[in-house]
Amino acid sequence: MNSRVWIKKTLTSILSVSIIATYSMVAFATPSKTIGEITVSGKNVTVNGEVAQNGRTIFSSSSIATTNDSSASVSLNAGGNIQIAPNTSITADSNETFTLLKGKVTSYSEGTINVVSNGKTTKLNRGETATVNPDDERDSTGKCIDKDGDGKLECDDASGSAWWIWTLVFGGAAAGIVIAALSDNNRVSLGGGTTVVSPTR
Repeated sequence: MNSRVWIKKTLTSILSVSIIATYSMVAFATPSKTIGEITVSGKNVTVNGEVAQNGRTIFSSSSIATTNDSSASVSLNAGGNIQIAPNTSITADSNETFTLLKGKVTSYSEGTINVVSNGKTTKLNRGETATVNPDDERDSTGKCIDKDGDGKLECDDASGSAWWIWTLVFGGAAAGIVIAALSDNNRVSLGGGTTVVSPTR
């Protein structure tokens, strides 16, 4: 008799745990918040790595990427839209916040859009644009990184923004040499009272 009671209690406990676990998994599987719908122009616009079609729903945490010959627009549930330029990679964090990894986005939202790039947040009003240089590699705090491991920081390349410093240095040196060469103050006097003795044969 006691064994039957223990079997029933054990089965009841197992079924209870199974039901709780099932409902917990359903709660965890709740989809992300809907941001809006995408309209694509050109080929190879991807959402989460998959080729996107017009009308696809964009959720929070969805990543959108365009190629050199494609662009996209996301109609926001909050009103208005954002235009995603060619060669752009962006993540939709919410209706109001997007993370721009590279490329350019323009806001036509009815409200303010927050665009996070290089560790900084830019507030875009209607008609304003945010741009990120694809060669300007930074971490989440905005610090330059050496992405390809060649010993040079990607956003601090001498062929980029620092070239003009070297131009000024060499230009100034060249100007100094020219001024010195054209000046009358560079004659050297050996002195007029010196007697020169030459050997006789």
